[in-house]
Amino acid sequence: MPRPRKKRCPREVTRVPRSDAALPEYDRGTVPEGLVTRRQLRDMGLSPGNNEGPVAILRCELCAFRPHWSCTHPTRGFLLSVDLAKAKRTPTLAQEEALDRAMAARQTCPECRRRYFFCLPLRTQGVCDPCDKGYEPTPGTYTTPPAKHLLAA
Repeated sequence: MPRPRKKRCPREVTRVPRSDAALPEYDRGTVPEGLVTRRQLRDMGLSPGNNEGPVAILRCELCAFRPHWSCTHPTRGFLLSVDLAKAKRTPTLAQEEALDRAMAARQTCPECRRRYFFCLPLRTQGVCDPCDKGYEPTPGTYTTPPAKHLLAA
């Protein structure tokens, strides 16, 4: 015999009138020039820079049908100012070399000294799979050990 269903408590919805919202809200397609999301900033090659936080909220598609209420859905977006954004920093040659040495330590087998294009299970196996299981690796999966490692970037 099936158990009786439990009654669910009604979900409390905290609605805030759009006029009382802390930040201005814009529907999709009505965002003014100079406000973009973090993803759009990244595509432009910029970082948030001096943006202390979101300047406005990009309302979700569901809230387009509720013009009097502010959007509280998790799919809303936060808009940042392009004027306050800065260019992304480029790593120096020393930083790239340090990253390459760190990746070389994770990608090089200590037994056969081959550098693979992926990280090896050194913590669990200690060596690459071909050395552990005793077969010859596919030539396209590793590089021959150069005299000096090339930079990753």
